[in-house]
Amino acid sequence: MQEDVSRSLKKILTNQLFVEIPEEQIGGDDGLQSVVGLDSVGFLELRVICEDQFGVSISDQDFDTENFRTLNLLSALIVKLKAQQQGGAK
Repeated sequence: MQEDVSRSLKKILTNQLFVEIPEEQIGGDDGLQSVVGLDSVGFLELRVICEDQFGVSISDQDFDTENFRTLNLLSALIVKLKAQQQGGAK
């Protein structure tokens, strides 16, 4: 499931947030700010898009630099939130 989320996140970054790196060149451990180039507004937009697209609610506590540092960390957060939402909290 995390791979599917990561793939979707790459599409969001290239198609909706218009990052300049091609989708296939975005690595799971690339920094969303340092490598991909998101700024503070981009992170806010990414949060809203993720909530809408994945049907999760990202709390202010979860919306931090640790969870949003890389694609892998963000996709892990989304998978965790979806599991909690479905009653399968881990």
